[in-house]
Amino acid sequence: MPLSTLAIVLFALTVFGFLFGQRRAVAFRAESRARNGPPLHSQPGYHGWFVVIWCGLPALVLLLVWVALEGTIIRSLVIDSLPPEVKSRDESEIQLIMAQLGNVAYGVVTLAQVPETIRDAVASGVGLYNSLRATANAAIWVLALSLCIAGLLYARRRLSPHLRARHTVERVANVILFLCSLIAILTTVGIVLSLVFEATRFFARVPVTEFLFGTVWSPQTAIRADQVGSSGAFGAVPLFAGTLLIATIAMIVALPIGLMSAIYLSEYAPPRVRIVVKPALEILAGIPTVVYGFFAALTVAPAVRALGEAIGLQVAAQSALAAGLVMGIMIVPFVSSLSDDVINAVPQSLRDGSYGLGATRSETVKLVVLPAAIPGIAASFILALSRALGETMIVVMAAGLAANISANPLAAVSTVTVHIAALLVGDQEFDSPKTLSAFALGLVLFVVTLALNLIALRVVQAYREKYD
Repeated sequence: MPLSTLAIVLFALTVFGFLFGQRRAVAFRAESRARNGPPLHSQPGYHGWFVVIWCGLPALVLLLVWVALEGTIIRSLVIDSLPPEVKSRDESEIQLIMAQLGNVAYGVVTLAQVPETIRDAVASGVGLYNSLRATANAAIWVLALSLCIAGLLYARRRLSPHLRARHTVERVANVILFLCSLIAILTTVGIVLSLVFEATRFFARVPVTEFLFGTVWSPQTAIRADQVGSSGAFGAVPLFAGTLLIATIAMIVALPIGLMSAIYLSEYAPPRVRIVVKPALEILAGIPTVVYGFFAALTVAPAVRALGEAIGLQVAAQSALAAGLVMGIMIVPFVSSLSDDVINAVPQSLRDGSYGLGATRSETVKLVVLPAAIPGIAASFILALSRALGETMIVVMAAGLAANISANPLAAVSTVTVHIAALLVGDQEFDSPKTLSAFALGLVLFVVTLALNLIALRVVQAYREKYD
């Protein structure tokens, strides 16, 4: 039976364990009250979670570990069992054999559809692969169910009116929260190290000064040494300029609309209007960026071009203005929501004091509320800017791939994120300067967005120190 069925069975046993522990605790409490005994140390819910910890957690950990390691273990065992003439082939060919062997074992393709050059090797290993999968499946069923049932029996023995179930549950919860935090930190460290390592390999071939200050971006290089091809030009200034231009247009659109929306919703809108308008405005944040890209390419870009031609301006089919306008609309909810929260956090006593001095609502907003909320509003602007710098789909579909140095919003430009995506597509060698340049671009973008987020955090900290 598949592992998904095992997961359902374990979940059912865990739910049963929770209900069992909870009901036993209720029975203990009723018995204690009947005898005028001491109350339960922990609430019945904690007893239920105590049973869950011993019944479901070990089995779940075992199942997750096996799911993560199953493919690697079975693959290594199958490779060791292959005939010597097969194991002596190139690593890439062995990888292809194992991929096809897995496809045949899982029924994705038939043996007749496998290329003839590796069909015999695949046929020799598919039987062992299926046998190992079946054996491992049976073993994990037995081990997981045994752990689950043994944990249920152990927890049942431990249940008592004096059991400090809350302490155990809270300790386990703290450990789980710590592990989740550790995973997040290690993921961030892994991302940074991968960027730094690959970018270092790129800068070993291309000087840092050429990359940061060069004005020509043409990363086309030869795939093989015997090919005739360009040596490539890796000046990233055109990408930086395009990114800055589109982000500037987006912020010019998003900042006033978002801020004015926040001021209206927090200071002027009646409760009925706010209940409707605020969720409707935040729906924009849930629209996929590819939908924004289609809207920019099919609606906004032609409209911008037609309007420009109507007044005698030459507008590119894909322009920075079209991408920036749509990106600005996409960012409006970020600015509006964050600014609204900050404005609402301004103490009501400041408003009351202003009204007491005879100020109007508009004067209070302009002279009291906004100055008090400026640090938080500035932080929302900075976070929105970092969101604009990382956008890809809208720029791909509305601004194009032309790496031009231009301050003209009607011209076609491109951004760093667009070329990161473009450089990692195709059959280019992974260790070529063209592909490695994507990591250098990613490192620059990471440093910039990290700096913006640190600035935003410092601004928020200053705000908290002043107005808490």
